Amino acid sequence: MARTIENTVMVDGRRMTAAPAAVAYGPASMSNLGPGFDTLGLCIDGLGDTVSATITEAAGVTVQSDVPLPSTPDRNTAARAAQVILEAAGQGSGVHLKVRKGIPLGSGIGGSAASAAAGAWATNLALGCPLDKAALVEAVLEGESVASGGARHGDNALPALFGGMVLTSSTDPADYRLVKLAKPLYIALILPQISILTADARGILPPEVPFRAAVLNASDLAFMAHDLAAGAYARAGRYMMRDRLVEPVRGALLPFYDAVRTSALAAGAWACAITGSGPAMFALARNRAVAAKASE
Repeated sequence: MARTIENTVMVDGRRMTAAPAAVAYGPASMSNLGPGFDTLGLCIDGLGDTVSATITEAAGVTVQSDVPLPSTPDRNTAARAAQVILEAAGQGSGVHLKVRKGIPLGSGIGGSAASAAAGAWATNLALGCPLDKAALVEAVLEGESVASGGARHGDNALPALFGGMVLTSSTDPADYRLVKLAKPLYIALILPQISILTADARGILPPEVPFRAAVLNASDLAFMAHDLAAGAYARAGRYMMRDRLVEPVRGALLPFYDAVRTSALAAGAWACAITGSGPAMFALARNRAVAAKASE
C-alpha cells in the first residue's frame, strides 16, 4: 500500500521531476512455521510499519522515528534499504525517512523486515519508480541484515516485500520462490510483553544437530510447504508441530510456551508454534471463530 506526491527537485544542478513524498506500508510476517527455519515465511494482515520518504537535494539518508531507533544506515533497516535504492537508481539525491512502527520491537513478527521493505519501496516511489519490485529484493535483504548482525535472511524480508508465502534459500536468500496459498489462512497471534532479540535467539542454537533429526525436519518441511500451497491446512498443521531442531531450544526461553500450545490445541487449533525467534506464538485455525477462541 503506497501513495506518492509528485514535485520537482534539484539533483546535481539539474531540475528533475520526482515524487519526493511517498508513503509505503510494510506488513508483519511470520517465519519458520515449525520446521522451516530460515527458509519459510508468511505475510500476515493487521500489523505493520509505515515509512514515508522525502527526496532531499543533499545526498545521504536521514531518519526520524516515533520510537527510539538508530538513525544511521549501518544500524537502521529502513535507512540501509533506502541507501541501496539510491545507489541502484544512480541518483545523486538523498532521502529523508519518517518511520512509524506498528510492530512491537523484538516481537518475532518481522518488524525489522517490515521497515526495510517499506523503506525500500517508499524511496523507490519517491524517486519515480526507477526499479521494479523484483529489483528491490537486494535492498530489502541488505536492510534486514542490519538487524541480523550482517547476515542476510529472506524468511521475513521477502514476505514483507511480496506478500503471501515465500520459500527462500538459507544460504542465498536472493534465490526464492513465491507460493500462492489455495484459500484464506486463519491465524491466532499472541504478542507477549517481553522482547527477544534475533541475535540472542540465534546464539542459543546448537552448532550441530543429529543427522536423523535433520533428515526428518527436511521431510516435514517438504510436506508442509506442499500442503500449505494445496490448502490442506489441517495436514500442514501436523508438520508445524514436529520441529526437532530449533523450536525445542527456543521454547525454553518462553515460560508460557507449553501452556499456550496446550490451550490453543484445546480450543480447536490445528497447530501452535513460535514465529521467528519469538516471543510471538501463533495458532493455525480452521476459521475465524476458532482463531478467536484460540486467541482467548
